[in-house]
Amino acid sequence: MQSFGDIFGQVFRAIWANKLRSFLTMFGIAWGVGSMLLLIGVGEGFRVGQRQQLSRFGSDVIMMWGGNVPAVTSQHVGMRPYYLTLRDEQAIVTQAPDVRDATAILERGNMQEQSLYETITGTVDGVQVNYPEVRNLPIAEGRFLSPSDELNRNNVAVLGQKSAIKLFPGHPALGSWVTLGGTRFLVIGVAQKIGHGDNSSLNEQIYIPLSVMRNKFPLKGDNIPTDAITTIQYQPRSHAVHLAALAEVHTIIARRHGFDPNAPQAFNEWDTIQTVQMVDKIFDAMDTFLGGVGLVTLALGAVGIVNIMLVSVTERTREIGLRKAIGATSRSILMQFFLEGITLTGVSGLIGIGGATGFMWLLQKAIGQGVQGFAPPHVVPWTAALAFGSLTVCGVLSGIYPASRAAALEPVEALRKE
Repeated sequence: MQSFGDIFGQVFRAIWANKLRSFLTMFGIAWGVGSMLLLIGVGEGFRVGQRQQLSRFGSDVIMMWGGNVPAVTSQHVGMRPYYLTLRDEQAIVTQAPDVRDATAILERGNMQEQSLYETITGTVDGVQVNYPEVRNLPIAEGRFLSPSDELNRNNVAVLGQKSAIKLFPGHPALGSWVTLGGTRFLVIGVAQKIGHGDNSSLNEQIYIPLSVMRNKFPLKGDNIPTDAITTIQYQPRSHAVHLAALAEVHTIIARRHGFDPNAPQAFNEWDTIQTVQMVDKIFDAMDTFLGGVGLVTLALGAVGIVNIMLVSVTERTREIGLRKAIGATSRSILMQFFLEGITLTGVSGLIGIGGATGFMWLLQKAIGQGVQGFAPPHVVPWTAALAFGSLTVCGVLSGIYPASRAAALEPVEALRKE
């Protein structure tokens, strides 16, 4: 009786005897596996990159701005603008049970910003002390605004990472003075860099107490409330109550400004939760499509292996007959051809997985973390598991039928075969 090692030796000698045929078949499977892993890995890189982009704004943030509503209820002939107010933000906090937190922001763009070293123009935001809890604003140096800064209207400022570099090139910003719109502010903090790359405008912003902003730089114009703000940004308590929180806020704002909460185009807002869900659906569909293409490629590769194994059985009919005549069992013949098929499939699959992993590692080194909206591709665990499972099935299917054909040959008929 042959040992397992003898059978494996015969397997590799048989494969080596048909090097070109075996190579072309293995190449097809390796290409299919590698392509599937690579395409899904790149797609997941885009998914992660988009999530990282959205995480710059905070976790599960819904942003709302003022809008336009019918001047007369139930009519759409004339439109009137409405402005969000600090009282609206307070009403959301106290009257919307599914809202975890909310913050009001008064923003002024193109404001002159001046230090002892440079003069630039940029965006200044008047914010509340809970701003970092709603939005993503880690502090690198110093501190953020405190309740006493808001209550006492202290002229203090927190600089974005890029603003600090531009206003104080080669000099420490913390503890220095910066003039905003003609008013001097003490720099009490510098934020960490937000996001990847050099195009993030969030890093160029400056933050001062909302009470100071309303006093020094209020919104001006006809029929603008004295406590008007630019935007209210809030978070639902969880994803499960996301739509409920949205409806509660719509009802509160509509009631306070005298319009129907179901009026079309009444709300000017951006829901990052819905954006993340939409991105996930897009990439889930892409993963399903690419995974299906990869499985079809693997199935075609398995058909190719079945074909060459059947050809191999035909070519080696006399060999099979001779081996059975001198005592080889049907089981040993079955095992040899089965192992040939599964070896071709397994080795080519491992080559495809290794090649895709190596190529994605090279992409990670070449791209790094500096591309906005794209994270370095990586092997997704479920795709690797799918590839291994598919390869196993393909190997079994591509080996069992030719092997059973070889094992079923009668020695006398096989020896008579020319």
